[in-house]
Amino acid sequence: MTTLSFLTVDLPCDMALQAAKKKLSQGGLRALQTFDLHTARHTQQDCPCPNHGTTECDCQMVVLMVYGETAEPATLILHGSEGQTRFSIAEDPSQRADRKLVVSIKEALDIKAAVSA
Repeated sequence: MTTLSFLTVDLPCDMALQAAKKKLSQGGLRALQTFDLHTARHTQQDCPCPNHGTTECDCQMVVLMVYGETAEPATLILHGSEGQTRFSIAEDPSQRADRKLVVSIKEALDIKAAVSA
């Protein structure tokens, strides 16, 4: 599986997540959160950040299954650190996300971008 990063915002991941959920909903899309790195890390004892090597970091990853008109969702990944959040769409060669849904997600996420690809 690969990811295609398409947007970076100057917001911590928790703030970017709330803004994204609101924008997706306003765009007629439904987002179901399936993973939260902070929650997963709290279940582990002594789980330091692989990027920073400390337990006190702001790294976060959230996975959303985004549903539109089609039955199959697209996987939207938010990866945040150091006050920025990157948005990516997961691509699996055996099961590609519906192009129309991906376009709808990108259009809905009208968050001010620091860098967009």
